[in-house]
Amino acid sequence: MDDVTTTGVPAGSPRWYAHRGARGWRCAAAPAEALAFHAGLPGYAATPLAELPALARELNIARLFVKDESARLGLPAFKSLGAFWAVAQVLAVRAALPGPLTLGALRAAAAGHDLTLVTATDGNHGRAVARFAALLGLRAHVLVPQAIPAAAAAQIAAEGATVTTVAGSYDDAVAHAARTAAGDGTAVLVQDMAWPGYTEVPARIVEGYGTMPAEVDAQLASAGAAGPDLVVVPAGVGSLAQAVITHYRSRGAQHPAAVLCVEPDAAACVLASLVAGRPLSIPTGATNMAGLNCGTPSSLAWPFLRDGLDAAVAVGDDAAARAVADLGDLDVSSGPSGAAALAGARAALTGPGSGTRRAGLGIGNGSVVVLLSTEGRPAASTAEPQ
Repeated sequence: MDDVTTTGVPAGSPRWYAHRGARGWRCAAAPAEALAFHAGLPGYAATPLAELPALARELNIARLFVKDESARLGLPAFKSLGAFWAVAQVLAVRAALPGPLTLGALRAAAAGHDLTLVTATDGNHGRAVARFAALLGLRAHVLVPQAIPAAAAAQIAAEGATVTTVAGSYDDAVAHAARTAAGDGTAVLVQDMAWPGYTEVPARIVEGYGTMPAEVDAQLASAGAAGPDLVVVPAGVGSLAQAVITHYRSRGAQHPAAVLCVEPDAAACVLASLVAGRPLSIPTGATNMAGLNCGTPSSLAWPFLRDGLDAAVAVGDDAAARAVADLGDLDVSSGPSGAAALAGARAALTGPGSGTRRAGLGIGNGSVVVLLSTEGRPAASTAEPQ
């Protein structure tokens, strides 16, 4: 059998799914224009790739790197990569802008189009949409689930957006945002997940996320590493995982990386869907990994997750909190959703049953592992921002 699941056998094993044939799967490459667009934005710099030898020793590997997304284009998470690129593409189509796109050209185009950007969010995506709307002189309407911390909603509002709280879950907020945009002739839905009939903007968001693994490649080369043997990705609806899978499955067979996605125990919709063999919507519970508290995989991401993802693991809030503290001790700012990558690497590579999991991922004591820490740690006086 090609796919493997464990549900606590041997005792103490994490919830786990593995697909042994994933590294042989191939897909089309993402367009390169998004990276050039990001590089032309004011304040752009590749986010740090920190090498942490202490964690490499703990995980019994050769080298471990953490991609630190705590200060991406002036925001505390990676989400601006997708939101900015997708909105730029929407405006480029509406205004028939020639490439390459610049912020000045986009502002001029926005001045001629009466648009409101509408989205639902657990925090960071909505803040990124609101920030770019303000930069372009557009309106933003951000819908949030009732469980979002008040501080996170306040941060979105501070970007100039109208914020509406929706009774229910993140999935409820997404449905409400879609209805809101459909009922407003000046609105454009900028959602970071797809469903049947809504794929174009989410596809652009995934393209924007591709800047992150492209930066990782260049940074690893500068550090003398040929490439990662394993990339660990926090997963909400699976869009970032889709971007990472696209990057490493479209490079040919020279150095195919294994890709592991990590979810909260309380909201492991990707893992549940993989086990079932079809996309599922699951009820979610409370978790400190608020940016990953999603109950339905993106329909656009699903084929990539099903065919190109090596493994999925679920972790608890205590493991995420420990990872936040440990990364902080090593001078990497990471919130629980970002630190889930370290919690997932620990769950996969250590503890009961880890020999089988390591072998399935192709990881030994000479391996290079990259963790994608997708958000910064919130200030002590504020609640979880994503």
